[in-house]
Amino acid sequence: MIYVTGERLQPHQVRVAAFDTRWRGLDPDQVHAYLNQLADELDRLRRELTTANSEAERIRQALRQWQSRHTGCRNTDPDWSLNNRWRP
Repeated sequence: MIYVTGERLQPHQVRVAAFDTRWRGLDPDQVHAYLNQLADELDRLRRELTTANSEAERIRQALRQWQSRHTGCRNTDPDWSLNNRWRP
């Protein structure tokens, strides 16, 4: 199996991985079961990453909209910060 540095490993690459057979080698059924489990985990993580990226973009857009709506809402009273500060 060839893995080029810089490329992300895809689930289908794990599923189709092939290894040389050797005398007294690993159990092929166990290897393939593990590779399938790994591929499923990669699939799940990729979906979660896509969901997280979509949510982050939605939040960024909402923040931009909120900022553009409230651009002129700054307090212009110079004494406001002195009179309305938090006091313990």
